[in-house]
Amino acid sequence: MKFRALRKPLICSHVAGQLLEGRRRGLRSIRTSLDLGRSYVEVELLDHGMRCGDVELGWDYVELARSRERDIYAIEGGRLMPLSIASEHFYKLVLVKWGKPPTLEIDGIHMHRILDVTPDVDSEMKVALLGDLRCRRALDVCTGLGYTAAAALRRGACSIVTIEKDENVLRLAALNPWSWELEDDRVELVLGDAFEAINEFEEEFDVVIHDPPRISLAGNLYSLEFYMRLAKALKPGGRIVHYVGQPGIHSGKKIWRGVLERLRQAGFDASYDERSRCVYGRKR
Repeated sequence: MKFRALRKPLICSHVAGQLLEGRRRGLRSIRTSLDLGRSYVEVELLDHGMRCGDVELGWDYVELARSRERDIYAIEGGRLMPLSIASEHFYKLVLVKWGKPPTLEIDGIHMHRILDVTPDVDSEMKVALLGDLRCRRALDVCTGLGYTAAAALRRGACSIVTIEKDENVLRLAALNPWSWELEDDRVELVLGDAFEAINEFEEEFDVVIHDPPRISLAGNLYSLEFYMRLAKALKPGGRIVHYVGQPGIHSGKKIWRGVLERLRQAGFDASYDERSRCVYGRKR
């Protein structure tokens, strides 16, 4: 299937602050962004609120957006719609730093590193371990917000198959301007459980980007059986990068050691990169 973006005007604390400062200074308009810094538009500052084309929002709502530093809202019908979904789990797009991609939070757990790097830098570090991707076919396991797939495209990948099982994640990605590279014609999206979907492929890919949730949430994606399925999907000599992270590091756990051992059993020569917190290597 193809990814389809859902383009709505967005507002966050940073933009709301700019609007309120412009109002305080008596300006009639300011230039700001309604897509999290991807582009800029002229916004009118009126007595009752802001207006950009047919998009309007009262000052009370602008004040609310300003007070919520981490939250992102879509503007719909003159009201604010939080970019969050409450179902079996609670999903939320969270602003990390203005001008940088937001992270995805599921039940309060961030899906990207945000303390020492921003999500885009995090993704670039992972994909850089694969080297030159020009004219390479890539498998991206666990699409998430699509940042690793986008990084692979920037490095020249000619086609990407990306697998995601959680429709709620994809709904938020559709609203996230930093995910819209997934609309690229070179990207094919597979909706399904990666543990099963991977069985459809045999020596089809030059590289695999495996960026699963932490091991406590998706243990089967860290199993020897799954690594053997990844090896089957890769061409001989194909490369893999597998984000592991450092859960439990403060209590002495080093889960990458077990990951390294299982990948080697599955037919990979693999190493650990402390900077990106990834295991990476080649299929023997």
